[in-house]
Amino acid sequence: MQKILSTMRRAIQDYNMLDTGDKIAVGVSGGKDSLVLLAALTAFRRFSEKPFEVMGITINMGFEGVDYSPVARFCEKIGVDYIVKNTDIAEILFDVRKEKNPCSLCSRMRRGALNDLAKENGCNKVALGHNNEDVLETFFLSLFYEGRLNSFSPFTYLSRREISVIRPLIYAAESDIRGYARRAELPVVKNPCPMDGVSKRQDMKDFINEKTKLDRHFKSRMMNAIQTGLDDWKIGGQQNES
Repeated sequence: MQKILSTMRRAIQDYNMLDTGDKIAVGVSGGKDSLVLLAALTAFRRFSEKPFEVMGITINMGFEGVDYSPVARFCEKIGVDYIVKNTDIAEILFDVRKEKNPCSLCSRMRRGALNDLAKENGCNKVALGHNNEDVLETFFLSLFYEGRLNSFSPFTYLSRREISVIRPLIYAAESDIRGYARRAELPVVKNPCPMDGVSKRQDMKDFINEKTKLDRHFKSRMMNAIQTGLDDWKIGGQQNES
């Protein structure tokens, strides 16, 4: 956890992610990244110079057989409030619309539901568990499939919803997150989505892994390119989005 807290502290400082009195809703999918983020932010509260609150929110997409009760028990153990909102997102995507490439629409629908529920519960910020590899995968997805240089932002203010989105794990390696989740025996909920592991994002993950095998500095150089080449990634920068 110490290594993850160190990278998280650096990201928070670099992009001014925290203010005194913040109430932060962590988007808890049940995966390792979001659970580690929830645990890390809860631990970070103890020594942060800026007092803030944390709660967990899960958007249940409606897949059958998914049980979030272990996550609820984990939240009770670490002393944070936890809410699960049931939705019919899965039915809309796969049964009604029969989307062949549902990931983008799914992401928008889940984010919208998460942001709305966060606002309803008095939160002014939403924290998402994207790690360093997620940054790079998104960058290459944009480059290869959209023909532009782009990735999600470390800090985004959504002016229409009057809420900010932060990503405190952008410097954390997926391997470190996976290792901590295993050692701490976090209650990871298996992703029930049929697109898990077969999407274009998985292709980018495989691409990055192959490049890293050939060049151990590949990830750090790409990260440097993102931070120097994308305006909203320059240290201290923030992006507004309507």
